Amino acid sequence: MKKQNNSNRSEKIASKVQILVAEILQHDFSEDDLINKVSLVGSQSRGGMQFVKLFFYTRNDADATQKRLDEITKMVRFALAQKINQKYVPEIKFIYDDTLERADRIESILSNLDK
Repeated sequence: MKKQNNSNRSEKIASKVQILVAEILQHDFSEDDLINKVSLVGSQSRGGMQFVKLFFYTRNDADATQKRLDEITKMVRFALAQKINQKYVPEIKFIYDDTLERADRIESILSNLDK
């Protein structure tokens, strides 16, 4: 039962980090054409809440956006440290979520089967 509580705590922290990072991206990087089109669509905590994966989606070039997010990760983490009320600030990693593209591809395949 205790493990489930840790899991819930991990999920809460990951969700909190996702919200705060979204605010940071929106406020501090609003003039960056790649970053201002990013939507954080999910989060996942690993390693005893020391590491948070942030899943993002963009209509821009995913590779260029990923590269830009990787470049600003340290700045984002520093800003996160100013906002988060925890002893430790988790490491963050941005990961592209291609769920919508895969869903479109599957829908296209299924619609072609009917023809």
